[in-house]
Amino acid sequence: MMKTLFTITLFLTLVQIGFSQDIDKVKLDNYFNALEQNDKFMGSVAISKNGEIIYTKSIGLADVENNIKATENTKYRIGSISKSFTAVLVLKGVEDKKIDLNQTIDKWFPAITNSKKITVKHLLNHRSGIHNLTNHKDYLTWNTLPKTENEMIHIIARGGSDFKPGNKAKYSNSNFVLLSYILEKTFAKSYSELVQEYIAKPIGLTNTYVFGKINTNKNESKSYRFAGTWTIETETDYTIPLGAGAITSTPSDLTKFSDALFGGQLLKPKSLEIMKTIKDGYGIGLFQIPFYSSIGYGHKGGIDGFSSVYSHFIDEKISYALTSNGTNFNNNDISIAILSAVFKKQYEIPLFTTYKLTSKDLDKYLGMYSSKQIALKITITKNRNILIAQGTGQPAFSLEATDKDKFEFDQAGVQLEFNPKEKKMILYQGGGQIKFTKE
Repeated sequence: MMKTLFTITLFLTLVQIGFSQDIDKVKLDNYFNALEQNDKFMGSVAISKNGEIIYTKSIGLADVENNIKATENTKYRIGSISKSFTAVLVLKGVEDKKIDLNQTIDKWFPAITNSKKITVKHLLNHRSGIHNLTNHKDYLTWNTLPKTENEMIHIIARGGSDFKPGNKAKYSNSNFVLLSYILEKTFAKSYSELVQEYIAKPIGLTNTYVFGKINTNKNESKSYRFAGTWTIETETDYTIPLGAGAITSTPSDLTKFSDALFGGQLLKPKSLEIMKTIKDGYGIGLFQIPFYSSIGYGHKGGIDGFSSVYSHFIDEKISYALTSNGTNFNNNDISIAILSAVFKKQYEIPLFTTYKLTSKDLDKYLGMYSSKQIALKITITKNRNILIAQGTGQPAFSLEATDKDKFEFDQAGVQLEFNPKEKKMILYQGGGQIKFTKE
């Protein structure tokens, strides 16, 4: 028996080593080097197999102003991935018979429209109808300021309802802010304490916690947008998103969380099945993330200039996480490249062949453009030899010249084609096109 066990253990070890060696790490490194050298991405990634990290990579700067490079221990705000943590906490409350998924929320939030019809489960799977607070027109005027629970509830209540509870699903951060308060009232502890007690400490997440002000001395990264150069973003105060998006973490910690969640270390099988059940595209703190014939479960996140994603492929026992503090590229393409390396699919190292223009060359494109097709206006400016576009009420973004009169914003899959003589511009995105005229 001892010999058999030893043989099995040796076989499993060799399989794991073989899997790790099968990933072409040199090609992946070259892929990320291409992104870094062309100012396309700053951030970190991690991949685990059978609970063991098999690849990590960090590129770019955690602090551009002080030239602090990102490392494996650099921490990033993970935005809406926090919702997976919140869902786990709520279901822990259900397992402990402290929370009932069918309980209506009127006992906690009587001022919320339809509170007598909205259940805890409606909040969890985005079926409450409560308007998304981050879609409020004035959101960016107060999101950096601390808010009390009463102030946040008033803001959410002011947004009203988009549809009758249970009728359909529509993503709303408001749902998970309210779930944070339910957890705090139920357990008589802060959301931050609950994350540590029920998730971070039991599974050893040493770099995961509810954030405060960014402190680069604690390996916390700042976030940026690219507009010719990396420009620092503002910081959302943690009291605004709470369980909807106030957690800081690393890719390695996120893969550990993912492995623990789907390995049964955090919830009972019944609770995990509740999280995984998809209705109208939504699970509970989870989405399906397919890759060819494999099905992953995870979540994406975005807050300020940070963006992130994690996914777990149950059959293959693979977890993957990406965190970024600045991107000038389509992060989904990065995920596809990494998963292609893991699943032995073809992918290409991008070639960034920029069409060279001087600052003077850009003058003919400058101005404000409007369209009869949509109300949005786009203002075109420049920063030295970089063309900048900004839609009404939206952040500015840099455009990369790809050919004569043609530019693209790869992160959003946007292409702009100008006709300077006729003062026209066409925006291409997602197979559609919108015609603009310079005012």
